[in-house]
Amino acid sequence: MGLMGELARIGVAIDEDLLKRFDELNGRRGYTNRSEAFRDLIRDVLIQETTTTPERDVVGTLTLVYDHYVRMLTDRLTEMQHDHHQEIVSTLHVHLDHHHCLEVLVLRGKSAQVRAIADKLIATKGVQHGRLTLTSAG
Repeated sequence: MGLMGELARIGVAIDEDLLKRFDELNGRRGYTNRSEAFRDLIRDVLIQETTTTPERDVVGTLTLVYDHYVRMLTDRLTEMQHDHHQEIVSTLHVHLDHHHCLEVLVLRGKSAQVRAIADKLIATKGVQHGRLTLTSAG
């Protein structure tokens, strides 16, 4: 995220039970102190906020799980990906079991366009689950 400026110290009042749960989560995630965990949460919220601006350049991953036996689904997904080849940078295809596939697409472009492509792919009949994760492209 770039170089950090001077550190500012703040005081925060938090419910004890909430703080205990936060500390347990931080321990499981490997944080050695609360400050770094708070900084990461703040960075994440700020990045997510920037990705909602329609003209903002973003990169992201779209994860799809689908049944490849659904009639013509694989062909429809491939055709849609070809239609958006400038935004879809890369794909990874994994056979989960006899019926199910997982596909991860890396997308890059304007936020509104990337979201529209992801929505169209997720809404395709036969896709069982889809999730788009975005971050800023700079």
